[in-house]
Amino acid sequence: MKSMTCKQLGGACDKIFSANTFEEMAELSKQHGTEMYHAKDGPHMEAMNKMMELMKSPDSMMAWFQEKEATFNALPED
Repeated sequence: MKSMTCKQLGGACDKIFSANTFEEMAELSKQHGTEMYHAKDGPHMEAMNKMMELMKSPDSMMAWFQEKEATFNALPED
């Protein structure tokens, strides 16, 4: 199991997520983002807007995803 914060995953807070795989980590982050979207949390909305801009370029999005996955893979086990 490894842990990353919302900020490490491109978000806006220090909430910690723990998962066995990067795919699980991404899903936890997505769920948190959805909760923050519904709460209309300002800093998270800003982070989501940046992500939406990134998504306009498939190459940029893939590079971002690969960077986050590499960060996850380099983390020590909890």
